[in-house]
Amino acid sequence: MSHLTVISADASLLLCLMPACHLKQDVLVLYFPGSCVDTVIGLYGETIEVPCNNGINKPDGLIFTKWKYVKDDGSPGDLLVKQAQKDDATVSATDGYKSRVSIAANSSLLITQGSLVDQRVFTCMVVSLTNLEEHSVELKLGECVAESANPAANLIWMKNNQPLVDDGKTIIITSAITKDPVTGLSSTSSRLQYTASKEDVESQFTCTAKHVMGSDQVSAPETFPIHYPTEKVSLQVVSQSPIREGDDVTLKCQADGNPPPTSFNFNIKGKKVTVMDKDVYTLTGVTRADTGVYKCSLLDNDVMESTQMVTVSFLDVSLTPTGKVLKKHGEKLEVSLEKNASTEAKVTWKKDNHKLDKLPDFSNLTYSDAGLYVCDVSIEGIKHSLSFELTVEGGPKIMRLTKHRSNDGKHKILTCEAEGSPKPDVQWSVNGTNDETTYVNGKATYKLTVVPSKNLTVSCQVTNKLGHDMRDISVFSQKNEDGAEQAKVIVGVVVGLSLAAALVGLIYWICIKKTRQGSWKTGEKETGTSEESKKLEENNHKADV
Repeated sequence: MSHLTVISADASLLLCLMPACHLKQDVLVLYFPGSCVDTVIGLYGETIEVPCNNGINKPDGLIFTKWKYVKDDGSPGDLLVKQAQKDDATVSATDGYKSRVSIAANSSLLITQGSLVDQRVFTCMVVSLTNLEEHSVELKLGECVAESANPAANLIWMKNNQPLVDDGKTIIITSAITKDPVTGLSSTSSRLQYTASKEDVESQFTCTAKHVMGSDQVSAPETFPIHYPTEKVSLQVVSQSPIREGDDVTLKCQADGNPPPTSFNFNIKGKKVTVMDKDVYTLTGVTRADTGVYKCSLLDNDVMESTQMVTVSFLDVSLTPTGKVLKKHGEKLEVSLEKNASTEAKVTWKKDNHKLDKLPDFSNLTYSDAGLYVCDVSIEGIKHSLSFELTVEGGPKIMRLTKHRSNDGKHKILTCEAEGSPKPDVQWSVNGTNDETTYVNGKATYKLTVVPSKNLTVSCQVTNKLGHDMRDISVFSQKNEDGAEQAKVIVGVVVGLSLAAALVGLIYWICIKKTRQGSWKTGEKETGTSEESKKLEENNHKADV
């Protein structure tokens, strides 16, 4: 019966058992030794962590935990005792272990500067009010053996199906062949010392027996539980992002040791909180006051810690005014928005569901300023909407009163345009057909179609609860309007002819004057002949007719 132990020179010390492999009559037989106990792996030259019952070691009513070991001569030896009610353990070892052993918070045995002399059985004794339990870990060198073969079998060590070659440092393979003097059959044994590392946690090791009389025989692959102390601690913030006020935030602490620690210290804004047998701490219903730096560390090593910044997002918004707001036309409205946020907030305005580039100037309110204003203020993950509904009121005022013919020329259409809020009611002084009424942004347009049989003066009166206004317009019958149009045409023709005659006379007079100007002498009167003067007077008389 044989065992395999993989030894690490600079990375990890494998303290474990492997099934022996035997070759009998050219058949490789694999079996586990009956004395197999728990195994452990640590870093060679550094601290080896030997777990006590795989961490299940703190029963109710615990009195103390004691670690023992088997000495080189086979006698038992004590290492240390840890009373349940005390923080420190009492070291009882007197040999080389005196300065090398200590106990972890999870009751694991810690052996510094691990070496080959540590290949032995260590026992964890747990004493409670109702029970006493012992849990042992056996450490031995192992070998692969192929027995009773002729000729002797050749043994090859494999890692992940790749042969291992003795380099005298990280891989040391010792082989031997013995011959049975009675049967003449040979047995081959091979012993492996291997430098393991963290990367070998999932590596598979096998022993292959090669023989000229048959096919290769390969042992079942084995993986080794490589134990090594924690080198790095990491803290994770488990929560939706961003973290908002009222959320629950879970802090998760992890360590890269194997087996990983199960208990941690959390530093909650300067206050140490120890959690046992779990790796999380939950902050419930956080507020902005919980923003800060959080840490976690090993129970027995506060220096090895990890830090995370937790930021709780918040957004406070205040809008003045809100709700329904009533103002008079021409008045001033002051709008105030106050905000307090964990980061820069984005502000957008909408009026009646239409986005605005900016909030309008309300220093002189008009009817078009009325509407529903919504302010959206947001940061990542948080949005607040506030609003006010502005109503602008004012007494009615008629802006224009006009008339024009219909397309068929048979009717008159009167248009009365007014401003005011609430919407003014209209009253005409004559009967007619109300064609249409519109009211947009405080502006009302009223139309009336009439067929006047005589000349009229029509009044448009608009009224609301704040006042009234009225304006008149003259409307002619169709007959009188046509006569008036004809009179306008005659007057226009006469005026045009008179202007034309006067223009002709003026041109003639200028021409005569230029003709005579060259023959005038000094001392002569600047008048034409009596005949020219007569003609000029006749032309002027015609122009005056």
